Amino acid sequence: MSHSNTQAQALIERFAATGQETCFHDRHINPQIYAGLNGANWRLKDYEARGGYAALRQMLGRDGAAPNAQTGVVGMTQDEVIAAVKASGLRGRGGAGFPTGLKWSFMPRQFPGQKYLVCNSDEGEPGTCKDRDILMFNPHVVIEGMAIAAYAMGISVGYNYIHGEIFGAYERFEEALEEARAAGFLGKGIMGSQFDFQLYAFHGFGAYICGEETALLESLEGKKGQPRFKPPFPASFGLYGKPTTINNTETFAAVPWIIRNGGQAYLECGKPNNGGTKIFSVSGDVERPGNYEVPMGTPFAKLLELAGGVRGGRQLKAVIPGGSSSPVIPGDLMMTLTMDYDSIAKEGGSMLGSGAVIVMDETRCMVKSLQRLSYFYMHESCGQCTPCREGTGWLWRMVDRIERGEGKPSDMALLDNVAENIMGRTICALGDAAAMPVRAMVKHFRHEFEHHIEHKKCVVAPYV
Repeated sequence: MSHSNTQAQALIERFAATGQETCFHDRHINPQIYAGLNGANWRLKDYEARGGYAALRQMLGRDGAAPNAQTGVVGMTQDEVIAAVKASGLRGRGGAGFPTGLKWSFMPRQFPGQKYLVCNSDEGEPGTCKDRDILMFNPHVVIEGMAIAAYAMGISVGYNYIHGEIFGAYERFEEALEEARAAGFLGKGIMGSQFDFQLYAFHGFGAYICGEETALLESLEGKKGQPRFKPPFPASFGLYGKPTTINNTETFAAVPWIIRNGGQAYLECGKPNNGGTKIFSVSGDVERPGNYEVPMGTPFAKLLELAGGVRGGRQLKAVIPGGSSSPVIPGDLMMTLTMDYDSIAKEGGSMLGSGAVIVMDETRCMVKSLQRLSYFYMHESCGQCTPCREGTGWLWRMVDRIERGEGKPSDMALLDNVAENIMGRTICALGDAAAMPVRAMVKHFRHEFEHHIEHKKCVVAPYV
């Protein structure tokens, strides 16, 4: 058994020992990315047996299909690929949810110099572990998706920036790249066509801030990972000052299915404006934590059921629906929502984000929970912007003071005021990510904070 397979087996056994099943279970609903995975079938031959690289062949006209009756072209044009992705309703799976096809259309295809394609695999959002499983157990789907994207935008060089703390995933992706190059799916004249695409892996160093696309570019260039001012945007001034398109791992992984089956079919897998499936990393107080791939628009109640329900039959208290940076939603409201960008934002007042669903039951102290979150954002601030550098420290110290029974009544208004003065006043969204959980916790669970301040102890009994 190779070193990489040994690592994968150890990872699976570790999760099994803790009762966490990662993505290897039969409770996905119509999966596209995780379909048929068992932890060992990640090799090129396995991927091709599942229909892998058929989309790339189809796009390049290497599948034996007849020429298009209207254009006379064998395969697909760049415009046709982008049109299919637009029609699919695929939105960025990294957090922002920006329409992918529209983003691809921003790339100046006739630019005479070098252009770049970048995959953001810097998965650092607390609660998120979906991209790691894609890279470990289905890496070729990312490679194929990136090759299709590169063709659509006329790009010849790409990089996959992988989070530094999942080095095993980086090694696995390197092995998959070697297989793809040897088989002619990467390099010059792919499958005998005029299309050239070179793809490289790059591992980061574990900084949360490098999940922000321009900080990622700075790190990729060998500099300190700090966000850039925008504009200019990466589509005009990105990696090495050249036009660059950046998408998340899961976004690229969705593309081969769209090309094989059509944009409309993908859209119909989800709901209007929210096409396809989405992988949700469900953690916290559930019986069966893990990654679940379900169609967009699936009711949260169904997702909770797939994860075995709330642990121990307790009451659902709150849910953080899209990673720690998304505002908390009270449990009773969350049970009425569906898992898509529009429902979570318009009805829940939060964000779908990365799809990290953190479930909290009735035993959870919300002050304690916010204390932990605030410490994380204070620690991960790059320090470039004063409101974030100083404000995140203020937020943590105030919440920590309240948690330790030393809070003052005036802290409630001050917490909200500091959070408000951080939001919208920083170069990147980390300041907002630190402030939004604070404002939401105080809004929905104000009585717990007031109880801590007045009684010098937690309202939850027994304290956990």
